[in-house]
Parts: sequence; C-alpha cells; structure tokens
Amino acid sequence: MNRKHLAILLVTTITIVLMGCGAGSSDAVSTDNSGEMEQDVSTEDTSGKSSDELLMATTDGNGDGDSFHIGIVTGSYSQSEDDRRGAEAFQEKYGEEMVTLAIYPDNFTEEQETTIQIMVGLAEDPDMKAIVVNQAVDGTCEAFRRIHDMRPDILCIAGEAYEDFSDIGQVADLVVNYDFISRGYLMVHTAHELGCDTFVHVSFPRHLSYESVSRQVAIMRAACNEFDMTFAMEEAPDPTTEVGVPGAQEFILEHAPEWVSKYGQASAYFCTNDAHTEPLIKSLLENGGYFIEADLPSPLMGYPGALDLDFTGETNDFEKILGTVEDAVVQAGGADRFGTWSYSYGYTSSAGLAEHARNVILGDSKIDSIEDLSKAYNVFSPGASWNGSGYTDAETGERSDHIFLIYQDTYIFGDPGRYMGTTSVEVPEEYFTIK
Repeated sequence: MNRKHLAILLVTTITIVLMGCGAGSSDAVSTDNSGEMEQDVSTEDTSGKSSDELLMATTDGNGDGDSFHIGIVTGSYSQSEDDRRGAEAFQEKYGEEMVTLAIYPDNFTEEQETTIQIMVGLAEDPDMKAIVVNQAVDGTCEAFRRIHDMRPDILCIAGEAYEDFSDIGQVADLVVNYDFISRGYLMVHTAHELGCDTFVHVSFPRHLSYESVSRQVAIMRAACNEFDMTFAMEEAPDPTTEVGVPGAQEFILEHAPEWVSKYGQASAYFCTNDAHTEPLIKSLLENGGYFIEADLPSPLMGYPGALDLDFTGETNDFEKILGTVEDAVVQAGGADRFGTWSYSYGYTSSAGLAEHARNVILGDSKIDSIEDLSKAYNVFSPGASWNGSGYTDAETGERSDHIFLIYQDTYIFGDPGRYMGTTSVEVPEEYFTIK
C-alpha cells in the first residue's frame, strides 16, 4: 500500500477512534468537542504501525465475521464458470450477509465503464472492507483507483490481472496471477516428458498484448529450443468481439483437426482463453494431440462440455470430479495425453483470495505474506501441492512484495493417472527475465 493510502487510512482510523470515545454518530464526532478530540488523537504515536495494523483500526476486531463485508467480482458462467463457483463457495461458507457477489459483462472490453461501475458500486456499502476481482479484466485498475479515492480502508485484491503489473501494482493491495513464468517453462517440460515434439500456442492479438502472455510466449519458445522441440503459434477469434463465444468456439472445432494434421500426433496445444478450451479438448480427443493443462487449469475447465459430463450439485467435490473426468478421458482414448490441476485454479482463487482478505481484516494474516496466502488457498484445495514466488520484473530483475505468481502440480489423466511433480522442478533462473 503506498504512502498516500496510508495517510488517508490514518484519517479513517481517527474517525473510528472518535466513534469509540462515546460519539453517538459520525455527525456527532464532527461537532461535539471536535477540537479537543482531534488534539488527543494527534498525540498518538502511529509511526511504528504497519499498514495491517492501520487497517485493523477500521474494524471492531471481534473476529465473528459479521462486522464487515467482502465483495467478489467475477465473470459469468459462460466466460469463467470456475471463478464464479469459487465466489459462491465462499459466500456459502460465510453467508450472504457478509459476502456480496457481482458479475462483470461478458463483453467487458466494449463495456469497460459498466465494468468499472460494477466494481466501484460495491464500495458504496459502508461495511465493505475488501473487494476481490477475479479475473481482474480491463478496467480494474481504474476501478481500484476510484475505490481507493472513495474508501482507502477497502482492500483491493486482483486475481489474474489483465492489465500490466506496473499499472495494477500501483492501485491494488495484492495481485495474484497464475505463474506464467514458471508454467511457461513447466508446460513445455511436461510435454517433452510425455514425448511431444511440437508445442502449439493458440491465442489472439488482445491477449498477446498483455505482458504476462507475451512473456510466456517468449519463455515457451526458449523452453522448446532447450528441449529441441518446435514452437508454433495459431490465431483464433477473440470471444469478446462480434463473433462472440459461439463463433470463437466454432472456429476451434473447425481448425483444430487441421492443426493436428499440420503438426502431427505428437503436438501439444495450449490456448489463452477459457472459451476456447472446451472445443480444443473435444477436437484433440477426437483427432489426436496433447493438452497439458488449461490457461486457468481445472477438471471443470473444458472437460465437462467436451465429454458431455454433468456435475450439477457436485461442483465443489474436486476429488470426485477428477475421478469422473479421468474415467471419461480414458474411455475416450485420451489416457496420458490430457492434463489439469486437481483443484480448479479459478475456483480456488476466487474463494482463496476472499479467505485471505478475511484473515487480513481479522488480523490473522498479513496481506503481503505468500505463506498466509497459501494457507487461505489450502482451505479450498486441501492436500494440493502449490508453489510460487514474487513477480520478477524482466527489466530490473527485482521481485515484487505484493504481486505473487503461483501454480499447482500438473495431473495427467491415465489408467492410473499421475502427478508430474512440476512443483518440485527447478526452473532455470534465466527464464525469470526472458521477455
């Protein structure tokens, strides 16, 4: 949190302290004995207090979870079902009285002001203390800026930031993305271990303009060179344009067989968009090729639709979901060619980031502790193996203390399936500054 936010937080803290001194309302604080109260508070020594301690001054600290609200903003079921279900799981755990959910438009690139207003609108709740946006699509930076201008006491947390870290890092108290650096190397490493000779990257210009995607492409290319593999790129339609999700998915179904024919059966595929995942998996199951894991991995990401599976009422039981998907993949002839994370990343991030925010508000965790963050994630992914680190700036080589990149071990479906041990693989240091 920057100094500007800390300074404004002190003003908020003063207001809460005055209310605790017997004022009957916020209006009374500003009129009754205000000069004497301001003099008393101004003598308090706050120089040694951390931002977490200053934040705690804005809550009653009773730990019952009822004195503050947390807002979670996600995409819709059609764009990012796992993100939404994770938000619902957190709301189910703590109740609608504490947790407010919101959805940004599917066409968020064209409806950016609407997206911003949806996020900012949560800050109008006087009891709101944290707003989590997952995925933090275009417009989140401006929304967080407005929220902090209105309410500096609100924690602003971004999951999967679309905007440059140099921008979102200035206005967010915490940013957590999938580890595009380590995973760029590890997905190619895994494909190589499975016997692939080609790695195909499927995306479109908007995504390729993001630093995280462009750097991952460079890392994948370098990793393919290290493992003597071919790296290829294919373009597919952006689902947020006029073609929409249906048009983008139809394109994948039409062209994926051509890609397999072009690159061969030992080619592995990766797409940067959730909507592309289902048709890509479906086509690869039918035509050959490998799929290591989704951009935001989950056994629910793409597999249910591709395999005609119905998980109604079972969307939170990931052990059962994983087993069901594995059986279907093996039956469809995809053993040892398709993978995922055993727990949904989108699901875990929505719920885990909100859990982390709650712990910080209650004083049980620090906002910038990756260990505390992992503890919150494990509440919704028990037994999962996670790894990660602070984001490394490719220009300076410096690592951030509030922008974290994380990943989970890769699970390859089979008879039996197996974990690839990716969280134990050491990523060569030079990959952290490739751009």
